[in-house]
Amino acid sequence: MNRLFTALAMVACAGLVQADMITKQVDYQIDGEPFQGALVFDDAISEPRPGLLMVPNWMGVTDNAAKKASRVAGSDYVVFVADMYGSDIRPADAKEAGAAAGLVKGDRALMRQRANAALEVFRREAAGLIDTSRLGAVGFCFGGTSVLELARSGTQLAGVVSFHGNLDTPDTSAARAIRSPILVLHGAEDPYVPPEEVAAFENEMRGGNVSDWQLVSYGNAVHSFTDPTANIPGQAQYDEQVAERAFGEMRRFFQKHMD
Repeated sequence: MNRLFTALAMVACAGLVQADMITKQVDYQIDGEPFQGALVFDDAISEPRPGLLMVPNWMGVTDNAAKKASRVAGSDYVVFVADMYGSDIRPADAKEAGAAAGLVKGDRALMRQRANAALEVFRREAAGLIDTSRLGAVGFCFGGTSVLELARSGTQLAGVVSFHGNLDTPDTSAARAIRSPILVLHGAEDPYVPPEEVAAFENEMRGGNVSDWQLVSYGNAVHSFTDPTANIPGQAQYDEQVAERAFGEMRRFFQKHMD
């Protein structure tokens, strides 16, 4: 986890985050198994802030996840980066990440359990830093899928935001349990989330009578449009303009639902 501190220091030097940005390693357990997440926040702010649970992409808790958490947090939020795999699983490449993510994604009950457990750890570990009456969740790619499942589990949050995440679920009737506002930020040309999947999600939201949901589709954007390391043209690629728009949309969404 020392790599996370190094990463945050480098980002701070680049002027992208507050000089007092802190990353704190958090060790926890789920059913006796070890997990390791991270709290990310601007230490210059003294009063409690809203909290955001963040589920990273399929690579898990990494330097890039810490950087993304810093961008999400800014000076407005405290972010907890959730570990969805366990501290002994840290993918080294896409093949290992696919295996780890596939195991969790293939068991939606497990996905929901781990996301909810991380939320409870967040409440406990960030006591004094966060206003527990104002909690939300954000996720990227695999993490986007995870936070939507968190919402489908019936957990009530101020809001849930999925960035370029898969939208499918084995049980669409679970949408009836959703009690959180939903925002999906989607790349219109994402080959991993095709139009049929988007349409099925929209029908799921309607069929579940979800009272507050929206889907923003960004023209010409593909998968992983917020990830500066993504560079597979036509499939997964960073788009600076779309990323800026999407983060702005996230902030407006949470400002509305957390005020």
